[in-house]
Amino acid sequence: DLLACGLVSERDSGGVYDRFRHRVMFPIRDERGRMAGFGARILNPEDVPKFLNSPQTVLFDKGRLLYGLDRARKAIRSEDQAVIVEGYLDVIALHQAGYSNAVSPMGTALTEQQLRLLKRYARRIVLALDADAAGDKATLRGLQIARQTLDRESDPVFDARGLLGHEGRLKADIRVTTLPEGLDPDEVVNHDPKDWEHILENAQPIVIHVMQTLAHGSDLEDPKVKTEIAAQVLPLIEDVPSPIERDTYRQRLSRLLQVDERALIAEGTTRSARSRRQVRVPEAAQSRSEALVRIGDPLESRLALEAHCLGILLRRPDLVYQVDRDLQERGLARVSLEDFQSADHKLLLRLVESSLEQDHAEPLHFVLNGLSLPLMELADQLLTRSESLDPNEERVKEDLVRTLVVLRQRSLHQYIEQIRFLMEEAQDLGDLMVTEYMHTMRQYIETHYRLDQAFGRYTERASG
Repeated sequence: DLLACGLVSERDSGGVYDRFRHRVMFPIRDERGRMAGFGARILNPEDVPKFLNSPQTVLFDKGRLLYGLDRARKAIRSEDQAVIVEGYLDVIALHQAGYSNAVSPMGTALTEQQLRLLKRYARRIVLALDADAAGDKATLRGLQIARQTLDRESDPVFDARGLLGHEGRLKADIRVTTLPEGLDPDEVVNHDPKDWEHILENAQPIVIHVMQTLAHGSDLEDPKVKTEIAAQVLPLIEDVPSPIERDTYRQRLSRLLQVDERALIAEGTTRSARSRRQVRVPEAAQSRSEALVRIGDPLESRLALEAHCLGILLRRPDLVYQVDRDLQERGLARVSLEDFQSADHKLLLRLVESSLEQDHAEPLHFVLNGLSLPLMELADQLLTRSESLDPNEERVKEDLVRTLVVLRQRSLHQYIEQIRFLMEEAQDLGDLMVTEYMHTMRQYIETHYRLDQAFGRYTERASG
């Protein structure tokens, strides 16, 4: 093993055969070419595990590394497109064939950190997965697949909903294409390099890929089949941030299923309302922001936290003043629209603030009278959730502050990651912005420290 590792560190152009364990070993480097660890793949299909990595460390973090990025980043930048393939051997084959913009994840579901790395070099990111990984209907039905470590999982997991969330936050163009059944990238390019180019040209947006895959081989004359496909696709459409894209996808789904688009809109509205009711805020005695944080999907969890805050503020707008005072005493900013990600939630908070600036009506009546029709249903759901507020006003206020702190911790973590990537890129290019980024990073770290202190204080009180 030591001999093989020594050879790998010197022979940088590909894999080295490990005669002791019958594996090909690969050097894993970060985007700057610095050695981070090693990966190995079996040659005998009956051996286990299929992949074996260096242990997880600060340097070797599978969620932050992409195999081949150190050699692919120039091509990615010049072509304004990154191609993600399944494994190490696929990357090597494509680079040898002249397609140098290919990289591979470490066998896990793609993380936002990996996509942010690629977004630094190109806006378009294409997932070129084999037919099983990207086209299996059982996988698509799950949509939310738990990430597995490389030691247990042989293929990247296709998580449509997770990718849509990343796409929206990163403002990227993430597309999916599938290889011909039974063929690997090296077989495709060896047969005819033009075939590979054609495959990439046919890459589809995530929603359309799911739509086509679910429809393939299905009896679209069967009303139940139509209902099942709509049930899988409509939640994805609702996750798309652009209203124009959402409208376009609904029209396309309507044509595919040969149903009235108005029926799809009604079905989507019903399912959305049902899913919001299922994200329940705990009873007053269990109304702790930590419980809400345990909701699996990050976006769903954040929206649940925001809804929890607004449900309280709709009933008790005057708590804004007390919360602001507590936050400012700890060196933190007052409640603001920046605390909320949902556009509807921002509108509701603005109405709550306006209700405190007038004296013509009770704050809650002022808010309800100022609601548009689409927001009335949301406000009704939030008020229903907050019916059982703790009678102890101090505990309600502390719960509200704690939830806001959790929301800010999450946002700040994303900001810190963004600045870290910008600093690294600026250092690579010798950009004078490095100093400004470092100053911003220090400010973020100081705020992070104050948020941690506030969270610790209110958590101790809640458990006391």
